[in-house]
Amino acid sequence: MAARPAGRTRRRGAALEEAILSAAADELTESGFAGLTMDRVAARAGTNKNAIYRRWPGRLALGIAAYRRLTTAVRPPDTGDLRGDALELLRGANRHWSSPLGAILRELLAAAGGAPELLAGLQDQSGDAVAAPWLTILGRAVARGEAAPEALHPRVATVAIVLLRNEFVVRGAPTAPDDVLVEIVDEVYLPLVRRRGPAPG
Repeated sequence: MAARPAGRTRRRGAALEEAILSAAADELTESGFAGLTMDRVAARAGTNKNAIYRRWPGRLALGIAAYRRLTTAVRPPDTGDLRGDALELLRGANRHWSSPLGAILRELLAAAGGAPELLAGLQDQSGDAVAAPWLTILGRAVARGEAAPEALHPRVATVAIVLLRNEFVVRGAPTAPDDVLVEIVDEVYLPLVRRRGPAPG
């Protein structure tokens, strides 16, 4: 059996996947999704395109996986009241949307079009990850008597961030004015979580 060249180790499984994702994340950061190519990722990862295609069916799927690697879980704020916490979460999301990472996210959303399986991969890692900080601040608010216990439901907890995303999609702007964030919290979110009960007949 021929000896493997010195200094070269054939990577498999998780090690190779890690190298590819790392290379793709670096390419996304430097060139955006428009500049992401399988050739460049393969060269950067020290592998071949076939190894990438065996794991991701195309450039968009790889771009989504690389974007998810670049993002980190949101740490919930603790300002002492629900209004302050909700505004901090929305302002953080607003900053992300207008950041270089947010620009990559907008590119990926545009490329995904209406494909539900691809869009699902872009929902800030997962529905659970999106809901977690909102459920945390809402749980504190329930304990303080600021919100109704019935409000502790993922769909209710995340109403504010869903409305902010809608602003981005409808207006196509890279950021939303702060008065829009205040309006979402004061006119929709706080009234919703404070008065949970049967819908009016």
